[in-house]
Amino acid sequence: MALEYIRLFEDSEGESHFGTSSSDLAASECAPPAPPLEVSEVVDARHGFLRAAPGWFGDWHPSPARQFICLLSGTLEVSASDGETRRLTPGTVVLLEDTEGRGHATRVVSEEPAIMVFAQLE
Repeated sequence: MALEYIRLFEDSEGESHFGTSSSDLAASECAPPAPPLEVSEVVDARHGFLRAAPGWFGDWHPSPARQFICLLSGTLEVSASDGETRRLTPGTVVLLEDTEGRGHATRVVSEEPAIMVFAQLE
């Protein structure tokens, strides 16, 4: 089985685009004595949480690091520099790889704050 997620990346000209990627999951005895779980490859990362108030807007900016974000609550609208905009809802996982170029713009469009967990990859 594989877990699919959104990928936001820049091309050789510095324009950002959305795509899709995935991580393979395999049964693993990762928390004995609990039954096996499906687990992806484990990677080293620094992690933390973000909170953005309703109406928060981050104009065009690159991602500060190659990182995963998972939206826990709230709704975000994220625009790539190629003109595509996606609405992210709780549970959405995104790999941000647009660390150079124009980057992306982000807006909180829900009436509740957007809360995210992030994991910056080495």
